[in-house]
Amino acid sequence: PASYGRSVYPTQSGVHVAFEKHTSTRMRSDTWGGPQKGEPGYYDEVLPYAVRISNNGEFVHVNPATVWAQGVSNVSHGCINLSPEDGKWFFDFVQIGDPVEIVGSDKPLTTADGDIPDWTIPWEEYVRGSALHEQR
Repeated sequence: PASYGRSVYPTQSGVHVAFEKHTSTRMRSDTWGGPQKGEPGYYDEVLPYAVRISNNGEFVHVNPATVWAQGVSNVSHGCINLSPEDGKWFFDFVQIGDPVEIVGSDKPLTTADGDIPDWTIPWEEYVRGSALHEQR
C-alpha cells in the first residue's frame, strides 16, 4: 500500500528512473514550487529511506504520518509515501537506474522531469534520433 499525490499535487504517471538514494533527507515544499514558508501546506521535515525518481521533487519514501492513508487515499504533495517496513524494503531493493512506473494519474511525466528522460519518449520518436534510423 502507498499514498500518492493528492489532486492538487498529483504524482505524475509514467516511467520514472531511480537516480538518488538517501537513508534520510530533508524535504521542504518551497524547494519544488510548493507552498512557501508561512503558507498553508508548507512542510520542512527529514524523512527516511528516500529514493528520488524525478527532478520535480518526486521521491518514494517512508512517511509514518500517512500510514493510515496508504492504500486508501492520496494525501501527499506528489511523493509516494510508504510505511517504514515497505519503504525500507523498497530502498534496499531498488538500484540506481531502475525504472519506477507510476500509473493512475491524469498528469503525465515529461522529459523536463528527470535526468534520464529516455523512458518518457515514445519508441517511434526515440528511434528517429538513432544514427541507424531503424526500428528493431
